[in-house]
Amino acid sequence: MNMTWIARLRTHTAPAVALVMMLVLGLSLAHDAPSQAQPPDYKNPRLPVEQRVADLLKRMTLEEKVAQTEALWQQKKLITDDRGNFSPEKAKTVLKYGMGQITRPSEKKGPREMAEFTNAIQKWVIENTRLGIPVMFHEECLHGHAAPKGTSYPQPIALASSWDTDLVERIFSATAAEVRARGGQQALTPVLDLAREPRWGRSEETYGEDPYLVSRLGVACINGFQGRGPSIDKAHIFATAKHFAAHGQPEGGTNIAPANYSQRVLRDAFLVPFEAAITEAHAMSVMASYNEIDGVPSHANHWLLDDVLRKEWGFQGFIVSDYFAIAELEARHHVAASKEDAARQALEAGVDLELPDIDVYGKLLNEIKAGHIAEATLDKVVARTLRAKFLAGLFDDPYTDPNYAEQITNNAEHQKLALEAARKSIILLKNQNNLLPLDRRRVKTIAVIGPNAEKLHLGGYSDDPGRGVSVLQGIKDKVGNEVKVTFAEGCRITESEADWNADKVVPADPALNAKRINDAVPVARAADVVLLVLGENESTAREAWAENHLGDRDSLQLLGQQDDLVKAVLATGKPVVVLLMGGRPLAVNYIAENVPAVLQGWYLGQEGGTAVADVLFGDANPGGKLPVSVARSVGQLPIYYYQKPTARRGYLFADKSPLFPFGYGLSYTTFSYGEPKLAATKMSTGGQTTVSVAVTNTGKVAGDEIVEMYIHDQVSSVTRPIKELRGFQRITLQPGETKTVTFPITLDKLWFWDRDMKRVVEPGLFDIMVGPSSATLKTTVLEVTAK
Repeated sequence: MNMTWIARLRTHTAPAVALVMMLVLGLSLAHDAPSQAQPPDYKNPRLPVEQRVADLLKRMTLEEKVAQTEALWQQKKLITDDRGNFSPEKAKTVLKYGMGQITRPSEKKGPREMAEFTNAIQKWVIENTRLGIPVMFHEECLHGHAAPKGTSYPQPIALASSWDTDLVERIFSATAAEVRARGGQQALTPVLDLAREPRWGRSEETYGEDPYLVSRLGVACINGFQGRGPSIDKAHIFATAKHFAAHGQPEGGTNIAPANYSQRVLRDAFLVPFEAAITEAHAMSVMASYNEIDGVPSHANHWLLDDVLRKEWGFQGFIVSDYFAIAELEARHHVAASKEDAARQALEAGVDLELPDIDVYGKLLNEIKAGHIAEATLDKVVARTLRAKFLAGLFDDPYTDPNYAEQITNNAEHQKLALEAARKSIILLKNQNNLLPLDRRRVKTIAVIGPNAEKLHLGGYSDDPGRGVSVLQGIKDKVGNEVKVTFAEGCRITESEADWNADKVVPADPALNAKRINDAVPVARAADVVLLVLGENESTAREAWAENHLGDRDSLQLLGQQDDLVKAVLATGKPVVVLLMGGRPLAVNYIAENVPAVLQGWYLGQEGGTAVADVLFGDANPGGKLPVSVARSVGQLPIYYYQKPTARRGYLFADKSPLFPFGYGLSYTTFSYGEPKLAATKMSTGGQTTVSVAVTNTGKVAGDEIVEMYIHDQVSSVTRPIKELRGFQRITLQPGETKTVTFPITLDKLWFWDRDMKRVVEPGLFDIMVGPSSATLKTTVLEVTAK
C-alpha cells in the first residue's frame, strides 16, 4: 500500500474515514508480517547445506567475500586490548566485513579464558556484521591441544611406535573434545609426511617412514578429530592433513627444501597417506606444503591441489596455506613477481584461506576489481569455506560453555589416556641378560643421570599442560622409600635451555661437560644400577622455520659429549640402562654395542615419567616397535626399509644394514611365530584372500606383540620395493597363550602404478611375509592370475 497516499488521506479526509483506512493498513501490515520475518535461506537449519551456501554467497559483497579468505594471528592485537581481551571498539574497523578465521585464540589463555574470548568474538561478529557470518577458530593439536593446560600426549613418532590405531583415534577424539569446548573448530593436524630423512628436524611430527603405517594412523587420527562426518557435533573438530605434499624428505634434510621426486615416487609413497585421509577419513581440510615439487611450489601447484586432490580424489573440503607460505611464492621461490601475483597464483591453484594473518590475500580486493582475477574464482573459494562453517554448526550453535571447558580440559580420564599412550609407545631395543625389568627387592640405589632426566620434555608444538612427570620424578614416585634415587646431570646437550621457540641455540661447553661427567661418576659408582637419560632436546630437533631459527642437523651423532658420559659410567662396572629421548632416530652405535639395556622413548607426553618408571620396574611390559629405520650414519641415508632391489649394494668397510630395522622392538617375554598360511594360494586380479599366522607367548609374563605383514611382487613391469608393509595388528598374549592373526589380502594391497601410470594388479607371484619386524619374516607365496 502506498504510504504517501495514506498520509494525504489522514490530512484531507474525515476522521472516520481515516480510522477505517488505518485499520485496513494494519490488516495489510499484519498480513505481510510473516513473510517479512521469514529468515533468509542461509539461516534456516532445515535446508541442505549446499542450498544455504548458495543463498549466502549471492548476498555477499566483494569485500565480505575477500574477508572469508583471511585470518588474524599476530594481528589479533588489532581486535584486543592491552590485556588480550576482545575489544568491540577495535573490531568495528577490522571485523566490519567479517573474517575467515582467527588463528590460535588459545595463546596465553586457559580453558575458561579461551572459551570466553571465542564467545565474545563470535557474538560481536554475528550481531554486528551485515550478514552475521561466524568466524572459525583453528588450533595446533599435533599431540594434544597445544594450549595452556591442554592434555599433552606423546609426540606422533612415539604414538606411531605403539602401532595402535584404536589408541590414536581415542587420543584425538579426546583432543577434539577439549578444543571444541574452548571454542575451536579446526586442528592443523595430522602431519602425514613420511619420515624418510632423519636429519630433518620435524621427524617427531610424523607417524614414521612407511606409507601404509602413516596412512592407517592418519585415518585413525582424522576419525578421532571429526567423527564420521561430514558435519561435526560439539565434541568434534575438523582435521587438517598436512603438509601436502612430499615434505618429509627434503633435499639435504633441511626444512622446506625441494622435493625432487618423480610422479611414480610421489604416488607410490608420499601421496598414499593423503589419499587415504581424503577417500577414507574424509578430512575436511588440507594444508599445502612449503616445498616445491618438480619446480612448482605447492601453494601454486594446480596439478597437486586441483587435478589430484579435488578431481581425482574428490576432495570437498577447503585448503589452507601454511603460515606465510603464499608470500614465499614471491619472497623465497621467486615464481611470483609481487604479492598481487602470488595472491592470484595461490587462489587460482585452489588455496582457499591464507594463514595465519592478513597479508597476500589482502591484495585480492583490488586485484578482482582491476579484473586480474575473476570473481567466479573467488566465489568457488569462499563457497568451500562457508560450507565448512555450516558443517561445523557455527551458523546454528556457535557458542561454547566456559564451565565445561574447564571441566574437560586435562581431566582425569585424559590423563589416564596419556599414561596408556606413553606406556604403549616405549620400545625396548636391547635387553642383554634380561637386565630389565629391575627388581625393587634387589636394587637399593638407582642413579638417574643425563641431560634429559630431571626436566619434562614434550617436544615441539607444545604448551604448558599444567602438570607433567619427568623421568626422575616418575622413578621417585614409583619407588618411594623402597629405593634410594640419586641424580646427576652428567652433561648438557645445549648450554641454553631446551626451547623449541628460541632462535638462538648455544651448544654445550666441552670443558663444562667434562666436569659434569666427572661429577656424575661417583654418583654412578655408589648405585646398584644406572639409568642414563640421553638423546636430543627441543632446541636440537625442531621445525627450522627461518634462517635464524634452525632445527635440522648434518649429523645423527649424539651431541654434548653424551658418548663420553656413557663410557665413563660403563667404566664403573655398574649395570647401565639407556633411555633415548628426542624427536629423531640417532646413530647410537656405541650405545647399541656396549650398553646392556636400551629403551627408545622419543617424547612421551605429560605422563611420560610415570610410564618410564612402570616399564623399568616391570609394571608395564614394553611392546612398542620402531616406525622408522635407525641408521648407523648419515652415509647410509636414505635408510627406509622399502628400498628398490638395486639400492643396497653396500659400502667399503661398512655394514649396509640399519642399526635397528623398521618394525623392530623387544619385550620382557618372547614370542614364536608359526608358518603363514594362505586361505587360497591362488587368486585372480579381481579377487581376494587372507593370510593367517599363529603367534605364541613362549615367555613367563604377559606381553603385547605387534604382528606385521609385508608383500613383494616377484616380477613386475616396473621395479618394486623388496618388501612393503600391508598389514599389522597389536595383540596381547598371556604366558603360553596362542592367537591366530589374520590379514586380508585385497587388490589395494597388491596394486601399483605401471609404465603408463595406471594403477594395476599384475598377474604373477607375490611373496607374503609375516613376522615381528621387517628384518625377521616368514614367507609364503601367492599366485595372482588374470581374471
